[in-house]
Amino acid sequence: MRTRYNKLKLRYIALKRGWTPQQNLFYGFLTYVGVGTILLCLPWLQKTSAPILDHLFTATSAVSTTGLVTMSIFDSYNVGGQFVIMTLFQLGGIGYLTFTTFMLLSTTHKITPWHKSILNTEFTLPVTIKIKDFLKSVVLYTVIMEILGAILFFIAFKSDGMGTVEAIWSSIFHSISAFCTAGFSLFNSGFTPYVDNGLINFTVSMLAICGSLGFIVITDVGLWIKNRTHSLSFTTKIVAIGSLVLLAFGYLFFYFLEPSISSLSGSARVSAAFFQSMTAMTTVGFNTVDFGTFVLPMLLVTIFLMYIGASPSGTAGGMKITTLTAVFAIMKSRLKGSKNITFLGRRIPYERLYVATSSFIFYTTLIFVGTFILTFSESFDFENILFEVASALGTVGVSTGITGDLSSIGKVIIIILMFIGRLGVLTFGLAIWSKGITKEDREVLKEDIAV
Repeated sequence: MRTRYNKLKLRYIALKRGWTPQQNLFYGFLTYVGVGTILLCLPWLQKTSAPILDHLFTATSAVSTTGLVTMSIFDSYNVGGQFVIMTLFQLGGIGYLTFTTFMLLSTTHKITPWHKSILNTEFTLPVTIKIKDFLKSVVLYTVIMEILGAILFFIAFKSDGMGTVEAIWSSIFHSISAFCTAGFSLFNSGFTPYVDNGLINFTVSMLAICGSLGFIVITDVGLWIKNRTHSLSFTTKIVAIGSLVLLAFGYLFFYFLEPSISSLSGSARVSAAFFQSMTAMTTVGFNTVDFGTFVLPMLLVTIFLMYIGASPSGTAGGMKITTLTAVFAIMKSRLKGSKNITFLGRRIPYERLYVATSSFIFYTTLIFVGTFILTFSESFDFENILFEVASALGTVGVSTGITGDLSSIGKVIIIILMFIGRLGVLTFGLAIWSKGITKEDREVLKEDIAV
């Protein structure tokens, strides 16, 4: 029996090593979703029964750190089920193999080439950051931030009159959810009752921004703090500038032009405008104002922020600030007639530009296709469907309120989009279609095209 087990184990290892890094990520996250779905289907983890499709939807939403749900988490699952969901978005937030590779590094002080290839595919690192430094920063930073967040949440919930046991569990759950930008909440109305609660607004924003900045930025800044001769990477500078610009952009629009926010007074208006801008840009998925009440122009602003997202190699989703920067740099350089593609006085390598343009085109195409299909299967207004698709692919998790009323086809489409959004559009494409360089690729003729 043991010999047979060892043979099967060796075959499985050989199979995994035969996959490309992109395929390993694809099947890895798919395994998380499958196991999560099976666990959530167990009756003793539920408060009420639900169709398997809804459990699959919840598991995918958790692994992809999206937060869209077709049923109430608190009303549908007991503490055991909620713990499974929390574990799924914790694993989804820090990335496939991150924790296991960290443990391997801690015990053997070595990383296998197989682990390294997958991590380098999932986390596109600049040459100035080593994978070992990066892994240590990811795990240590995650633990510190989530503990700090849980403490602040506990103080806020206790001050609001919540019982001690409930406050402890809610604090841990929401801290991990916020840092992983998962958007899952144990409150049916989300954080809308806390629109003017300064401590809760600060805690969610701090965790979401710190998570969405990306582990590249955190590792880079940490190395700079330890050694001032270490120069911050170009990626860190772009992410910092882009995040500030997007947050300010969303804040100003929501503060002055969204009636449901401008009707608030004093600090509540300031907090609501900043929080909604932050939640869309960081893709954290929490909200203190109902997006279903937003006027159409502000829905479009929210869609734009969700479409861009935050930093690569972090907990946030979206197309990424760096991708938008690269595409903008191409446009700017072409308009100026420059042969070099530059931004902030730095030339961007062509291989990064190819990745950025491919991601931009593929991401936009998926939003179009997803919206197109849902306009056939659903009867909601177009702007609500577009908002839902952008939220799913960007792994944001906010909704205008249509998620629970989606048809079975609509739920399947959103599940696929959430999964692709977590995996990354290019990683998904390479996992499905990549076949390596063939003889025909090498012998293909070069030809011109008018553009």
